[in-house]
Amino acid sequence: MTQVPNITLNDGNTIPQLGFGVFQIKPEDTADAVKTALDIGYRHIDTAEMYGNEKEVGEGIRASGIPRNEIFVTSKLNNSFHEPDAARKAFDTTLSDLGFDYIDLFLIHWPLPTQYGGDYVSTWNTMIEFAKSGRSKSVGVSNFQVEHLERLAKETELVPAVNQIEVHPYLTNDTVRKYGRDHGIATEAWSPIAQGKVLDDPVITDLAAEVSNSPAQVVLRWHIQRGDIIFPKSVTPKRVQENFALFDFELDSDAVAKIDALDKGEDGRVGPHPDTFDYVG
Repeated sequence: MTQVPNITLNDGNTIPQLGFGVFQIKPEDTADAVKTALDIGYRHIDTAEMYGNEKEVGEGIRASGIPRNEIFVTSKLNNSFHEPDAARKAFDTTLSDLGFDYIDLFLIHWPLPTQYGGDYVSTWNTMIEFAKSGRSKSVGVSNFQVEHLERLAKETELVPAVNQIEVHPYLTNDTVRKYGRDHGIATEAWSPIAQGKVLDDPVITDLAAEVSNSPAQVVLRWHIQRGDIIFPKSVTPKRVQENFALFDFELDSDAVAKIDALDKGEDGRVGPHPDTFDYVG
């Protein structure tokens, strides 16, 4: 079986660098998709309260027959529950829906600086409670900008273990990634292929032909070599298998530089901007 590298987090825990994401997978399809991924060899599953499929993630993990302690599971706090008491109840619901007594990583899904009086600090302090109790082995954030991270560093006692942000060749997000690297925060890249937008780029297709791999494999391999943690999503078993086959080839420095050069900055963003995203429904 392919050996996926582990990344050591700032709290000493480790996370597989390659995982399986379940964003936009329908609940009725999630358990089978998770079991398929685990059968292929994935040992890292990324879900969220907002995805509405935590229960089915737990079902898929149990159906796999793989011991719970061999699978790394992430979920994220729903935007509607940032106030401390609401966050505590939401976390309890996550554990209940998954059917676990602990989770490996729990994240604040969005900073929501224009909501809750801009108070994501009290939310983060509540996350720290989950880590201290052992019910979340690690805690982190998602979509936090440098100024958000700096505020946590100034006003709280714990540095997030990870920051899950939009990263792909059209938005390399290097300023946030560098802050993470300099402060011991691992970067997880969501939308690693820009929702498919980069796969037809001539630079990517030419490189794929050169190394005899698919465009998606080339982009995902680029992430791996940059040190990003990734969790591509698919419900097609062949694609799930393909996305796992990233460790029998390597991109040379010239290829990496060509992909780096595709960065469009903010014009390349495919998701909402963390400074303005305010959905709490």
